[in-house]
Amino acid sequence: MSLESPEAVVAVAALEKPTSRGEARLRAARNRRLLVHTVRVLLLAAVLGAWEALSRAGTIDPFNFSMPSKIWDQLVQWTMHGTAQGSLGEQIWVTLYEALIGWAVGVGAGVVAGIVLGRIRLLAEVLGPYIKVLNALPRIVLAPIFLIWFGLGPASKIASAVVLVFFPVFFNAFQGVREVDRNLIANARILGANNRQVTLQVVVPAATSWIFTSLHVSFGFALIGAIVGEYIGADKGIGLLVSSSQGNFNSAGVYAAMVILAVVALLAEALLTFAEKRLFRWKPASGGDR
Repeated sequence: MSLESPEAVVAVAALEKPTSRGEARLRAARNRRLLVHTVRVLLLAAVLGAWEALSRAGTIDPFNFSMPSKIWDQLVQWTMHGTAQGSLGEQIWVTLYEALIGWAVGVGAGVVAGIVLGRIRLLAEVLGPYIKVLNALPRIVLAPIFLIWFGLGPASKIASAVVLVFFPVFFNAFQGVREVDRNLIANARILGANNRQVTLQVVVPAATSWIFTSLHVSFGFALIGAIVGEYIGADKGIGLLVSSSQGNFNSAGVYAAMVILAVVALLAEALLTFAEKRLFRWKPASGGDR
């Protein structure tokens, strides 16, 4: 039987120790995710169970607040038999189309305006008060005006989504440009970069994380804009389902439409989070993710 030298034993232990620590961290992270998901499911089940029980017992008015079983029945009915305005899939697609187009236009305009004003101080000083005034306006009230301008079609809903998305993205892009390390810009200029190269190769990449932060919130605003526009006046869409359900005193229909919107928003959030992680794999995990 061969005996290993003490030096070899120490070397093997040194190699195995980091690996075991890494495996322990991975196990701890998996256990934490499992715990979080389990608690989420249990919390949702508890809320729905209490809601159903209180509604059936008459503690809360089932006419006004409905109950989970009726909401589920409404979802099944819409899925199997469609709605008065057409199939449920068509209503979801119309709202999603309006929100996506409005979100894309609002994000593009907000990013460009934020970068331009962040780089050109004189322009920011001239337009700053006007942007602050426009941001202070309750932009939801613009939906009826857009309805008058563009009619019942998707254009009025897209416009509502654009004005809700623009400002959060603009302010994040603007602040991200202003927060770029001045030493990076100075070094780029020393190396001979002109203004366009500094903006595209230094400022924009540095501000990307700020911009992505606003995208998570802005898509929810795009959905709100589309829904509000449909609620005020439309011939299709989830907002129209909410409006018609409310007009028929069908509280289950209102809640069912809200459930559909929540699912769409969660799926969009998951896609944005996935894209952000793919683009920013170089970033260290935040303290809450460890």
